Amino acid sequence: MERILIIEDETPMRTALADLLTGEGYRALTAADGESGLQRALAEKPDLILLDVMMPKLDGFAVCAELRRLANETPVLMLTAKGQIEDRVTGLDAGADDYLVKPFSTEELLARVRALLRRVERKTKSAVRLKLGDADIDLARQTAIRGKKAVHLTAKEFSMLRLLAEAEGEPVTRERFLDVVWGYTAFPTTRTVDNHMASLRAKLEKNPDDPRWLKTVHGVGYKLEIE
Repeated sequence: MERILIIEDETPMRTALADLLTGEGYRALTAADGESGLQRALAEKPDLILLDVMMPKLDGFAVCAELRRLANETPVLMLTAKGQIEDRVTGLDAGADDYLVKPFSTEELLARVRALLRRVERKTKSAVRLKLGDADIDLARQTAIRGKKAVHLTAKEFSMLRLLAEAEGEPVTRERFLDVVWGYTAFPTTRTVDNHMASLRAKLEKNPDDPRWLKTVHGVGYKLEIE
């Protein structure tokens, strides 16, 4: 079930959107202002964000720009009463994937939601499963099996693996791990990344002290080395 975050300060609109999406089989998450919406987007990592522009604390442009600055690629569909070309350009320049002007039909909204979710599915399909020796990891279902035994990985460990897989063998810096996996509201250090990597190696590597798959890139961070 895809999870869609609605960031909208007007209660009737927020409730109507949540009811509509729930009725279509999605799980609706909500936030009533830009600041709490940004925090929830980073913490819960929804599949799609419906983002109003005119909101207290942080407007939609600022929320979207901050998500993209933190390398968060969750698709954003901006919703606003503004129809001027300048506002649409501002939203797209901030990193929005699509733009819908109020009032809009439910059919058009749902069509755009489906289109954005299909785009995400195509983009992430290649990084859904990992095979690391005798460890089989399903990033979509967040399950891991080593040999015939289930391995418990935390949500952050799965997020780290996904980030490594999406990098396709290129190094991922400790700072990017902190931005994407922990988010701006947390206060971790680069040592936090090292501790989580040590835990991952202990769970997935045959010899954690001499890892085959989860490699250190000295002075940079880590990379996933797959044959």
